[in-house]
Amino acid sequence: MSLGVVGQAIGMFAVTNVDDLVVLALFFGQARGGGRAGALRVVAGQYLGFVAILAASIIGALGAGLLPEAVIPYLGLLPLALGLRAAWSIWRQRADHDLTDEPTAGPSAWQVAAVTFANGGDNIGVYVPVFAVAGLGGMVVFVVVFLVGVAVWCLAGRYFATRPVIARALSRWGHVVLPLVLIGIGLVILVDGHAFGL
Repeated sequence: MSLGVVGQAIGMFAVTNVDDLVVLALFFGQARGGGRAGALRVVAGQYLGFVAILAASIIGALGAGLLPEAVIPYLGLLPLALGLRAAWSIWRQRADHDLTDEPTAGPSAWQVAAVTFANGGDNIGVYVPVFAVAGLGGMVVFVVVFLVGVAVWCLAGRYFATRPVIARALSRWGHVVLPLVLIGIGLVILVDGHAFGL
């Protein structure tokens, strides 16, 4: 296993899930009144949703394997377009999200999974071309690192849920970082694949 691939997987997980960290912190904040059971529901839901994202990404990457090799670098246009769309949306909306401090029993695992999957549309758009280029061995490394990353994100989300100042900062800037990262990933895929003669 190449340490370079592991490092790339860690970096990709972190930057494509910045927004999810905010959502997790909010879910854990809602689940405070549910104690340990509420926290476990959030973790279970996060894993269910993220496994669904990975399954969709792997299926998409295997389908991409049916494409001619010269076409694969152009899949970088997808995260590039998603990043540009997200940046445009931020520029137009500039909406603030309020954090609630009131403890409740929290969401069900299925609610967390549904939100995680719905929030992961951009992730799928990024992961498909990367998985398609990585090959089977690289894809396994990415999946293992991502699943470990979900555990780290759950721990971090629980931590942030108890520190409202940090959670508000993530809520304020996480949505700005994501489009930049998506645009960067798209450009890297295009340049590394020599798309458009780059």
